[in-house]
Amino acid sequence: MKTQNLLAALALALAGTAFAAGDHHGSGDDHKPMYGGIVTGTKLMDYELVAKPDVLQLYLRDHGKPIDVSKATAKITLLSGADKQEVELKPTGDKLEAKGSFKVTPGTKVVAQVNLASKAATARFVLK
Repeated sequence: MKTQNLLAALALALAGTAFAAGDHHGSGDDHKPMYGGIVTGTKLMDYELVAKPDVLQLYLRDHGKPIDVSKATAKITLLSGADKQEVELKPTGDKLEAKGSFKVTPGTKVVAQVNLASKAATARFVLK
């Protein structure tokens, strides 16, 4: 009986270590929104989308640190029911941004295509 308890405790300890090592960013805080948006991550970076009816903003982070977006380009596609809207985002300070009139209701699906130097990536969101 004691051997079974020891093995169970050892298995739990190893499982906890595996979960901690599996976090590709090393810290769970990286996936929390810093600007009130929705965060999604890829192997390369985290993306935070702030979607309002008059502005779309996309923030990029690597291991919690902001990424220089001065030479980046991005296109966002908003899909809401049968409606589709494509929007080009331009660098503005520490983010990529577009101003205008956007349909950003709960359930809207968003696809962001980002080009950063020689890297291209796609991030997907569903608005709440």
